[in-house]
Amino acid sequence: MNTTSTSGWETVIGLEVHAELATRTKLFSSARNHFGSEPNTNIDPVSLGLPGSLPVLNRKAVELAIRVGLALHCEIRPSVFARKNYFYPDMPKDFQISQYDQPIDLGGWLELPTGKRIGITRAHLEEDTGKNTHVGGSGRIGGAEYSLIDYNRAGVPLLEIVSEPDIRSADEAKAYVEELRSILVAIGASDGKMEEGSLRVDCNVSVRRPGEPFGTRCEIKNVNSLRSLGRAVEYETRRQIDLIEAGEKIRQETRHWDEQAGRTTAGRSKENSEDYRYFPEPDLVPVVPEAAWIEEIRAALPLLPADRRHRLAAAAGLVHTDQPVIVAVQRGLDGLAIDAIDAGADATRVLTHVEHNLAVDGAELLTGAVLAELVGMEMGGALTATQAKTVLAELVEAARAGAQGDPAAIAKAKGFEAMDDSAIDGAIAEVIAASSDEWERFKVGDAKERGKLTGFFVGRIMKATKGKADGKVVTAKLNALADGG
Repeated sequence: MNTTSTSGWETVIGLEVHAELATRTKLFSSARNHFGSEPNTNIDPVSLGLPGSLPVLNRKAVELAIRVGLALHCEIRPSVFARKNYFYPDMPKDFQISQYDQPIDLGGWLELPTGKRIGITRAHLEEDTGKNTHVGGSGRIGGAEYSLIDYNRAGVPLLEIVSEPDIRSADEAKAYVEELRSILVAIGASDGKMEEGSLRVDCNVSVRRPGEPFGTRCEIKNVNSLRSLGRAVEYETRRQIDLIEAGEKIRQETRHWDEQAGRTTAGRSKENSEDYRYFPEPDLVPVVPEAAWIEEIRAALPLLPADRRHRLAAAAGLVHTDQPVIVAVQRGLDGLAIDAIDAGADATRVLTHVEHNLAVDGAELLTGAVLAELVGMEMGGALTATQAKTVLAELVEAARAGAQGDPAAIAKAKGFEAMDDSAIDGAIAEVIAASSDEWERFKVGDAKERGKLTGFFVGRIMKATKGKADGKVVTAKLNALADGG
């Protein structure tokens, strides 16, 4: 593969995300829906497609599909199940019960942390397939010595969420899936565990010159991590550009991502819908949710990630696309931050701690009042930034143990006391006297040179004061002295 520049080209991406729904039983039977069981133990006649077995729709799966639709601003529609016909060993009936031209969720959108909206075409219910394990060779069916089939997953409820082709980069594709996963988890629709196959992504990629019609797309099947998704999009983009610039045409086909080789490989020519010979499932009636039920589900939805970003930004006086806001929501610490801000803490300092010092287990157990007290001590000069970080770590440890620590008591126990100006001035004078060459360079240096030497002096002074000096105060004093102040 050449390293052809993608400059002058636009990548067009649409994603099909398959989310296993968090039901106790399967979509059309009472067989257990559970990951990690012994192979072929969560099965029944319906899962195995035995003659005479009939599907019975799982009400909980419909409820979760409605939850997702509402969270994605979709219209909830009467829907019809269909038979999607194709043969593969993991399909015991040789057809899949899915929704085709009348899905339960239609239209909608998802807001990325950047503020960009990605359109949602549809989301439809369907049953999952079993799982093949191809033994020997590359792990794919071609060249395998034999194959094993586990039907535990067959019949597990899936919601396939199809985006509009609004995504334009690998980073946007990852952000979309990450945001969608956070929504699914927040509303309890899925556990979102890509490593267990609860969330799988089919990625449609094409390239074009900006302003031209869409190019021929290739579908990369069953990508199971955000890292793989990003790498697969970047590889496929370069591959298609290389082919077009070499005068060749892109074939519409299904491709597979090889994580170890870092490339996509050709699968089968991409089917169109007519190849599946869809027809209405004769054993299931249309699904027509009552308006009152839909509203009941809507009323029970929690605050979603995008709404939480807007809420925190408003409380902190920031924009919802600012990085500290995004990080706080991603870590589930936005509630803590808002409580601390409401208790009078400086918003900027609160979010700095959330972003840089609270990426640890147990941070969510802190109370806003405790964090606000710590920030107040720091802003008032009773603690340096370094000391505040140390006290914060102790507070998290206490919270893990089931207690809410006292910032002032922890600071006192550690001997953290604010230094007065005379003590800081004395330490600065001692360090300057011992580093005369560096000080001369500092005094005459430009902003870049001073920036380099500031770390040298602050480090020496912090060591001399055993970490008690405030680095910002020290920096200001050094600059004032150098400028003749």
